[in-house]
Formats: sequence, C-alpha cells, structure tokens
Amino acid sequence: MNPAKIFLAAFLVNNIILMRFIGLCPFFGVSTSLNTSAGMSAAVLFVMLLAAWVSWILYHALLIPLGLVFLRTAVFILVIAALVQFVEMFLKRYVRNLYSAMGIYLPLITTNCAILGVTFLNIDYKFNILQATIFALGTACGFALAIILFAAIRERLEDAPISPAFKGYPIAFIGAALVSLAFMGFTALFGIS
Repeated sequence: MNPAKIFLAAFLVNNIILMRFIGLCPFFGVSTSLNTSAGMSAAVLFVMLLAAWVSWILYHALLIPLGLVFLRTAVFILVIAALVQFVEMFLKRYVRNLYSAMGIYLPLITTNCAILGVTFLNIDYKFNILQATIFALGTACGFALAIILFAAIRERLEDAPISPAFKGYPIAFIGAALVSLAFMGFTALFGIS
C-alpha cells in the first residue's frame, strides 16, 4: 500500500478512536479542555512513534530469531511503559501545569489501547519500518484530531442549555456518537478500506 493511503487510512478512514473505538479512556477523561487535549495528543504522538519503532525492531531482530513471538504482548507493554515514564518525568520537570492537568491520565497512557493496538497492527499488517512509522504517525494524528475536536465540542457544551440529567458524561457520549457517525462519511475514501 502506498504511504499516502496508509496515512489517510490511519488518520481518517479507520480513525483509532472514532471508527475502531480503541483508546476511549483518555478520549473521555482528558477531552474536557483544549489545552489538556493538545498536551495529551503530543504525549501520545511521541510515545506512539517511539513505541512503533522500538517494538517493530525488537519483534523482527529479537523475538522472531529467538522463537519468542509469544512474548510480544509483554515486551510491547514494557516498551510502552518505559516510554511513558520518560514522558512523565519530562513533563513533571519542565511543563508542570500540563503534568498537573493530565493527572492520572498521563500514567494511563501505559495502558492506552491505541498505542498497544498500533504496535500489534504494525506486525499483523506486515508493515516494513517506514510503513509502520507512517501508520503510527497517521494514527497519532487521528487521535489528536478526534480528541481536540471533541474537546472543542465539550467546551461549547458547558455553556449550552442542557437538562441537568444530560450534563457531563451523558451528553459527552451522545456527542461522541454523533462525531463517530460523521467520521463514517470517510468510509471507502479514495478506495481505502
């Protein structure tokens, strides 16, 4: 598959949050403001790209030659956890406001299904390292698009005249469902499935 189609497929057609429904925990937890959503997007982009590279190299250079493919889940989680610790230490030292705003959701990137999903999909789709990088970049950009778009919607909903019964998560779920339906319009864009 050509690189532009890999990027578009990961970014829009098969958006990791709105079409595959993976990575919903930070999507609902951090999308309450644009600033925290942008910070989470940057952290996910960094971790996802590095996790895709490191896990792809470990899988092809270590796990396959040694016949240890059955350990891939544990190895990929270990790689992601180490990268998240690095990001957490960096933000705690240099960007304290963002570190405080992300709260518990920053260490939860370790268990973010979107990042683990990208590492598995890179292997399952039999991507080479360039294709894996483009796929991870497209997925991270799609994650950022979805979470920032949704944060803008949630900020506007704070001032909207909504029944108290629908305030908070109920209206957030309804909004997410409507945005997801809108993304279905990208299905089969340029023949991408």
